[in-house]
Amino acid sequence: MTPSAYRAGGAATAIRFAVGECSLGSILVAASERGVCAILLGDDPDKLVRDLQDRFPRAELIGGDPEFERQVASVVAFVEAPGLGLDLPLDVRGTAFQQRVWQALRAIPAGATVCYADIAERIGAPRSVRAVAQACAANALAVAIPCHRVVQRDGGLSGYRWGVERKRKLLDREASA
Repeated sequence: MTPSAYRAGGAATAIRFAVGECSLGSILVAASERGVCAILLGDDPDKLVRDLQDRFPRAELIGGDPEFERQVASVVAFVEAPGLGLDLPLDVRGTAFQQRVWQALRAIPAGATVCYADIAERIGAPRSVRAVAQACAANALAVAIPCHRVVQRDGGLSGYRWGVERKRKLLDREASA
């Protein structure tokens, strides 16, 4: 998806999606022709679909076909067993700052955690700790961009877009993988 298409709500873009279930609840996976553009977690499948519709109000949303549902299965398998790795093309859209944060998040190895200040340092913006937290909150690619690996300076778990308990479960799985 081009940046202008993203800003236009996904206009003239076809997005395939499917909703599945995993041990963390419902999971929605969506992809444009460039790659996976959303991995959303929650308790209500309908709410996840509405979130996708709100994110891309002008896109053509197409329910998943059997081939696409295999991609969803690979994301679910990664959630359940992070050691498998996730090698799917991503269609990541955000501001230049968000992109830098998300790239730094992808460099955190499974099983490791860092604090928001560490990410701010890594991207060369040490005073932007709050902006780093906001970029984490704006991440629409759960597990593919591992914002769950960012914790408070004291190691405590703080806000996670999809719930702190999901964050804890993801971190526990990665630590035991």
